[in-house]
This record gives sequence, structure tokens and C-alpha cells, in this order.
Amino acid sequence: MHSQSDVCIVGNGAIAKTAALGFAQAGQSVTLVCPVACQPTAPRPFDPSWDVRVYALNHTAHALLSSLKVWGALDAARVASVEAMMVNGDGAQAGGLAFDAFGAHVGTLAWIVEDRNLTQALDAALKFAQNVNVVSGRAIKLERGSAGATVHLDSGDSIVASLVVGADGAQSWVRGQCDIGIDYRSYAQRAVVTNFACEKPHLGAAHQWFTGAAGIVALLPLPGRQVSLVWSAPDALAATLRGETPTQLAARVSAFCIDQLGALTPLQPELVRDFPLSLMRPHAVTAACVALIGDAAHVVHPLSGHGMNLGFADVAKLLKVIVGREAQRAIGDERVLARYARARKEDVLLMQFATDGLARLFGSEIEPLRVVRNLGLNLLDKLPMLKRSLISHAMGKNG
Repeated sequence: MHSQSDVCIVGNGAIAKTAALGFAQAGQSVTLVCPVACQPTAPRPFDPSWDVRVYALNHTAHALLSSLKVWGALDAARVASVEAMMVNGDGAQAGGLAFDAFGAHVGTLAWIVEDRNLTQALDAALKFAQNVNVVSGRAIKLERGSAGATVHLDSGDSIVASLVVGADGAQSWVRGQCDIGIDYRSYAQRAVVTNFACEKPHLGAAHQWFTGAAGIVALLPLPGRQVSLVWSAPDALAATLRGETPTQLAARVSAFCIDQLGALTPLQPELVRDFPLSLMRPHAVTAACVALIGDAAHVVHPLSGHGMNLGFADVAKLLKVIVGREAQRAIGDERVLARYARARKEDVLLMQFATDGLARLFGSEIEPLRVVRNLGLNLLDKLPMLKRSLISHAMGKNG
């Protein structure tokens, strides 16, 4: 079977589904190709457990999801607002840096949303979306020409589209089909994630500790007296953490936050996950009739919590460029896609530079460097204008 759409999106994650909704609401016909069976289904029965995979969504993500009527479909009781951010250095003279919503002149710095909560809201929206055809199958070949592209599936079906959007993750098939090279570097770290109940109320504050040899520990607020752990640990330590009992892991993390949150207790002992961390820069984010978004277009260290936000910003900018193109230009026109690439370059490079630089800086055990970086945190904390500029960029308020 051969079908035709204005846009063909390859991917089955939140970024792919958000892009599908965005293009459909902009009046484009969309085919969403998922590599596994992922037809939107009815909401699942209520699950009281907490997903260990959470996202710290900024104002750009919030605005996009709100415009697509997805934010209002989230289970609000399972969304936590981040009112403050506390960053702690390492060593005997540890530096510190604090951000809060009041100082940033906003009501909320960010929102913590579970992957499951977001996915269910997106699936519900897709189920009733006009002009969206969700196809389950594996893409095996991409042909591109001057007038469009064709995605061939293993079922024998094919989709002809003016634009193909690669939203298929760090190992992007679409990117590979376009022969786009990448610069890749492993951090030799794994992000260990799980959830805890905390003895004291977190008051909407997120905490982060740069520990040097032990990596970076972050605790994000969940509703109630609950927090989500993201520990970017060296590979050997990550293996040790995964081998510990839930009580041992809780005690180890409690050592960082005992003053702020009190003792931690395992929320879901059986749910501890980890995944490798790396930096990835594709040599291009567009090709003839193709645009890359999300992890297909960039992978950054999670210390800033902005990997998903970069993906939502990709979607917002690609939609803006497509909607604002000249009437005579096709969706996949080379000049139109070049505008998208230029518009995203600075933001992505800045985030990659910042996260990579901080990961390297705070991963060093050289004592003079340790002193300088802690002094830098203390100095930055005393410069309100620079702090406001940094937090504005992190919230996505800089456009």
C-alpha cells in the first residue's frame, strides 16, 4: 500500500508524538511511523506507583504542550512544580549556587512530569487528532528526491511525503539513511534513576551535588514528600549502586541531603534503572527533504535536565519555520529547512558547551581546579543579573 502525507515522522517517543500533533494542528497531513506497535490506546488503569523516568520541563515545553491541548490532559496531581534550585560544589570549601522562582520573576522554574503521564496524554490527543495516521512498522529504506521523500516499511507499504522528520532517538535510522556523520564521546558514566520518600518536605526545591569522583547527584521534587534521583555516576560506581539493596542506596543518597530532606526511604525498591551517558553532535540536522529533532539531532549530559527541553524547542522552531514559510515554498524546501537549522544552532551548541564543560570541570580531582570551581559558584551566586540571565535561558524564556 502506498500513502501520501505532507509530513512523515519516524519515531515513537514524546518528541515524535508532539511533532505529529503540532503539524496536524498546523493543517498538515501527518503519518507517524512507529518502530513497534504503538497505536494510541485507551488510558491504562490507574497505577499508583511512580515512574522512575521523569522530565524537568521548562517554559518552552510547557507553552508548546499547552498550545497543543496536551498539558491540560496531564494528571495534574502527578506533576510537581520546581520553585527553587540548589547547586552544591564539592570538597571542604564547597561552593553553592541558588535559584528561585521569585528571583527569576516567574511563578515556577520548571515542572517535573513522569514519562508515563506525558505519554498517556499524548496518546489520548493522537487518538482524536485530525489528519494523523499512526502506522506501526519498521522503516527499512528512505528515498529522497527534489520533490519529496519516500519511506519504505518492512511490510511492503510506503509513505510519500514532502518532509520526513527523524525523531527516532540517538541511534536515528533517519540520520543514518541520510549519511549524516556524528561526533560522539562517551562520558564513561551511567545515570542511575529511582524514587524515594523523604523525611522532610522538599518545598518544591531541586537539589544537585557535584561530588567530583562520585559524579553528579540530583534530587528532583515529586508531589508530596517524594523525590526522584538522577545520579550521573562513573561506570564502576554505577555498577556498585545497582548492586546495592534499596535500603543501602537510600542511605548512601541520604548522606548528601540529610540536612535538607532528612532520611530517604525507598519508594519502589524494585524500580532502579540506569542508562549510559554520552555527548553526540550530528554534522547536520537537515538534509534534502529531511529534518532531525530530539535526540536524533543532539544528545547532551543530563546534569542540566534539558535534553527533553531541547527536543521540544526543536519541535516549536520547526513548526514556526514551516508555518511561516513563503507560499511558493514546499514544506521540505532546502531554504526553509536551512532556516530551522540556523535557528536551533546557537541554543543547542550553548547547551552542549555548558553541560560538557561543567561535566569536565567538576569531574576533575585536581585540587587547584576544585578550589577555583567552588569559588566560581560562590561568585556567580552573588551576581543577580547574570543569575537571572542564566535561569531565563534555562527556562526557555530567551526565545
